[in-house]
Amino acid sequence: MRVLKFGGTSVGSAERMKEVAALINDGHQKIVVLSAMSGTTNSLVEIADNLYKQDKDGANELISTLEKKYEEEVNTLYASDEFKQKGLELVRSHFEFIKSFTIDMFTVFEEKAILAQGELMSTAMFYFYLQENGIDSALLPALDYMRIDKNNEPDASYIAENLKIALEAQGDKGIYITQGYICRNAFGEIDNLQRGGSDYSASLIGAAGMADEIQIWTDIDGMHNNDPRYVENTKSISELSFDEAAELAYFGAKILHPTSVLPAKLANIPVRLLNTMEPKAPGTLISSHQQKGRMAAVAAKDGITAIKIKSGRMLLAYGFLRKVFEIFESYKTPIDMITTSEVGVSVTIDDDKNLMEIVDDLKKYGTVDVDHDQVIVCVVGDLVADAKGYAHRILDAVKDVPIRMISYGGSNYNISMLINANDKKKALNLLSEKLFN
Repeated sequence: MRVLKFGGTSVGSAERMKEVAALINDGHQKIVVLSAMSGTTNSLVEIADNLYKQDKDGANELISTLEKKYEEEVNTLYASDEFKQKGLELVRSHFEFIKSFTIDMFTVFEEKAILAQGELMSTAMFYFYLQENGIDSALLPALDYMRIDKNNEPDASYIAENLKIALEAQGDKGIYITQGYICRNAFGEIDNLQRGGSDYSASLIGAAGMADEIQIWTDIDGMHNNDPRYVENTKSISELSFDEAAELAYFGAKILHPTSVLPAKLANIPVRLLNTMEPKAPGTLISSHQQKGRMAAVAAKDGITAIKIKSGRMLLAYGFLRKVFEIFESYKTPIDMITTSEVGVSVTIDDDKNLMEIVDDLKKYGTVDVDHDQVIVCVVGDLVADAKGYAHRILDAVKDVPIRMISYGGSNYNISMLINANDKKKALNLLSEKLFN
C-alpha cells in the first residue's frame, strides 16, 4: 500500500483532476490524500473573516463567487448528465452549509467547520469522477479516523486503530480517496492540522497504515538545492535524509510542510517528492540514508524578527536564560535561533503577534533591541562537528554579506545565518555559486 498526497495546485481544476485520476490508475493499491482546490482555503478564510466582522453581505458575495467557480468546474469535470447533476447537488449542499453561518452566531468552532469544506468537496468531486469512469475506488472520510488530542498533537494510536476500521468497512478497493488537513479534536469537533497540513495527513496515514512509501505530489520536481525564485539553474536533489529534509522544510523550502517528515521518520517509511506536471521526473527520495560529506541545499526563511537582550547582570548569573525563555513560552512564541555572550543573548522569532508584550517583559532584565525584516539563510547537509572546511567555505561565500547572527553546532545538518532581507537574493546566489557550481 502506498499513500499519495496531491496538493491544491494538482487538483486545482477539472482538467487537473482528470490528470491525477489517470496518474493514479496504475493497478497499485493506494490511499490518495487530496487538498482543497487551489485558492479555496484562502477564499474560505476570507469568508470567515467577513463573518467575524458581521459583514454578512460581504460574506454572501464571496460565497456566491466561490460557488459559481465550483459549478463551472463540475460542468467541465463530468461527461454525463447523471454525474453533472450529482456534482451540482454536492456543491449546492456544501455551500448551503456555509451560507447557514451568515444567519447564526459565528465563532472559531464554526470557522474550522467552514475551512473543512474545501477538502470535503474536492475529494467527493474526485471520487464521483472515478465512479463515472469505472475506476475501483472508495471515499474514506478523514473525520472518521484523523484526530488530535488536547495538546493539538495527532493521536497516533487512535488514528491507527480507526484508519484500520475505516479501511475494513470499505472492503478491498484499488484506490481509497481521503481528505488532507482536516481532523477532529479531542472533543469530537471539526478541527485541522493547520495550513499545509495535507502533507502531515499523508505522513500520519502512511505511518498508521505502515505504507511502503509516501508520495507528495506538487508542481515542482522534488526539493531543489536552492530557491528557484531567486537563483537560476537550481537542481533537484535526488536523495535527502529525514533530518536534512526536516531542516530544509522548517527553514523555508515550500515544497514540504515542516511537520510532515517526523511520522514517516519514526516509522522509517520513505517519502518521495514528485511533480504532477512531470510525473516521469525522478523527484527527491527522503529516507533514513545520510549521504556523507556533502552540502545538499540552501534555504531561506522570511519574516524573521531579531531580539537582543543585553544585561550586565547576566555575567555568571544562573537562571537568566530560563527567565528569558519563560517569557517566550508564556506567549507561545517559538524561538528559531539563539546566540549568547557574557552580557547578552540574541534570539529570533517568526511570529511577532505578541512582540510588544514580549519586549516589555524582557526589559525587566536588561536593555532590548529589536531588528525587523530579517531572513534566516541555512545551509543543509552532512555537517558533523569533526568535519573540516565546511564553515570556512560557507562563510567565505558570504563574506560580502553582513551577518547578524550565526548558529552552528546545534545540529549536525545545518549552519544558519541571520541577514537583512535586502541581502537575501545576493546571499542565496553567492552560496549557490560557491557551494554547488
